[in-house]
Amino acid sequence: VKQTPQDFLVLIFSLVLGSILGERIDLDGLLQKFGEVLKKRFSKGNDRFVEGFITASLLFCTGSMAILGAIEEGLGGFPNLLFAKSLLDGVSSLALSASLGLGVLFAAIPLVLYQGSLTFFAGAAQTYLSQAVINEMSAVGGLILLGLGLVILDIKAIKVTNMLPGLILAALMAAFFL
Repeated sequence: VKQTPQDFLVLIFSLVLGSILGERIDLDGLLQKFGEVLKKRFSKGNDRFVEGFITASLLFCTGSMAILGAIEEGLGGFPNLLFAKSLLDGVSSLALSASLGLGVLFAAIPLVLYQGSLTFFAGAAQTYLSQAVINEMSAVGGLILLGLGLVILDIKAIKVTNMLPGLILAALMAAFFL
């Protein structure tokens, strides 16, 4: 697939505008509050519960495999990518839960909601999804995953959750401009 300057502009603008929108809505704060509610209900003094929940949620819900796998299944294809991703996520969850605790388990809630929504969206919008839309969503997801890597490695504190609206904006911008 040949990349054009328009592809790059859609990527940058959707990520920047999505991050601004996420900051205005404060998605990170909402996810933190949800994690705190789960922590009070299910955790027994684990200080890293919310960190485990958010880190695992972002790790499992962003990236091209999560997006492409859900879209592939929604379009009626065999969910090979989701099977491969589930194996990778399973191994990752073992490592994460060893260091971050029970919060990692509860990342299944946003994962099911996110991938289920993408699958439903792909099935409903099957006639409108072009390869350009899928490519841009995957590219934005990859950059969000890169940001999550910087957070996990403690290189840079980024509110990665606030970048998630960029995925929706990437799809909309690609549909209109590419």
